[in-house]
Amino acid sequence: MASLIKTIGFNQSRKSISNFLLRAYSSNTEVPQFETLAVSVPKKNVFHVELNRPKKANTFSKAMWLELHQCFSSLSNNPECRVIVLSGQGKNFTGGIELNSLVEMAAAAEELPDTARKARFHYHFIKYAQDGITALEDCVKPVLTVIHSACVGAGVDLVTAADIRYCTEDAWFQVKEVDVGLAADVGTLQRLPKVIGNDSIARELCLTGRKFDAKEAKEIGLVSKVFPDKDSALNHVMELAVNIAAKSPVAVQTTKMSMVYSQSRPNPDGLEHVRLLNAVMNQGEDLPKAAMAQATKSPPPEFDNL
Repeated sequence: MASLIKTIGFNQSRKSISNFLLRAYSSNTEVPQFETLAVSVPKKNVFHVELNRPKKANTFSKAMWLELHQCFSSLSNNPECRVIVLSGQGKNFTGGIELNSLVEMAAAAEELPDTARKARFHYHFIKYAQDGITALEDCVKPVLTVIHSACVGAGVDLVTAADIRYCTEDAWFQVKEVDVGLAADVGTLQRLPKVIGNDSIARELCLTGRKFDAKEAKEIGLVSKVFPDKDSALNHVMELAVNIAAKSPVAVQTTKMSMVYSQSRPNPDGLEHVRLLNAVMNQGEDLPKAAMAQATKSPPPEFDNL
């Protein structure tokens, strides 16, 4: 206990400078603005990102792939942001990839002179789209998703890259790519089996392209809970986001980083990774502050942004 108090005292002596610098930085922090995404801050340290093409069923255009990457990369580095809630405006979460984008991409590739150059064009376009989805996974802030009505194709790619998923009773899902003549190439084939923990079901869904509803999504573990409607789902998720945002951002972000890293690696590699992370991050002020509050049964402390 004495060492904890000493550590807190030492950290407090540094805070006047660090808080001044943090305030100076935060005062210049702006909510990012995009064409295909709407970003708001409904609660302290909670950012709400909405797919914002409701007249197009929130389908993925070329601009949306890019803006997803820009948005989540920006929020990952924004100290004011601790948790992200992702949802969709309008009648559907998303209808998947905009078919016009596929047609335009194919037409552009056909204008190239030979197979090698066409292949390189396709390769870079796929990587461009993958980067937009992987940005959710690379973002060190937890991403909580609310899915309503249709979640098709690229929508499944998107939500499987998030951390926690909830949906409404009217939600339905479909790994649609096989029906339009291609293998899903933006993340579903890699992430869905790990998310639901059942390779057989994942392969069935990806090979048949069949629709499945909210009840089945809950049964197979794709979503944590099903809500009657979008409003009740968002209310619950906002409460959860506020709860997470009040915790140590050091602990929360390190937890996500370790879980993402360990998801596709052997346990010894994951254990080494978290050892290295905590060897550094445990030297900050969050651990002694939280430990002191727990030891003295005090109210949860307020943590500085990270």
